[in-house]
Amino acid sequence: MDRLRTVGGYGSRSATKDRFSGKSTGTFGRWPTLVLRVVCLAALTAPLPARAVDGCQVLLCLAASNWRRIPMCVPTIEQLHRDLARARPFPTCDMAGPGNNALHQWASAPGFCPPQYVREVDGPNGPVPRCSYAGAVSVSINGLPFTRTWWTPDGDSVTEFSDAAKLQLGSWDARFDNDYAAWLAAQLPPPCWVC
Repeated sequence: MDRLRTVGGYGSRSATKDRFSGKSTGTFGRWPTLVLRVVCLAALTAPLPARAVDGCQVLLCLAASNWRRIPMCVPTIEQLHRDLARARPFPTCDMAGPGNNALHQWASAPGFCPPQYVREVDGPNGPVPRCSYAGAVSVSINGLPFTRTWWTPDGDSVTEFSDAAKLQLGSWDARFDNDYAAWLAAQLPPPCWVC
């Protein structure tokens, strides 16, 4: 404020002049401009409201035979994949009951990745195994494994159904099983030592 002086006396709300340029800064000085800038900056940098994923809906959708065919599940599971890719915590469902839950785990080839999705990439010391999927969400129903959905940040996913799930559901998305069968058929047979 040492640069500005009030014209019209002490405490007056009349025009204020800049001591160096002699230009008037208006009736209230520079405060309205400063306040406007602060409000605009706050509005632009304020975080957008988070779209929380309902953990109970996630559990129900991932336990379905094909979540892509259920219109309510598509945005929920796509948001779940985006959240997991951003390292956000996996949602929980307090109403699920004992033995009914879903857990997320990051993929790690070759230990925690289905063999049909393990790829080798060139590393500095030779081939390095990589999983085609970033992680998996395992769903348990009544304390038993039910499904495991492997997902990527770009929205691709494939679901592995347990035998109990297949028996209970009757029909399911068979992509995981088909991919495994194709991978298995492409494997070279072991060498025959007695031929």
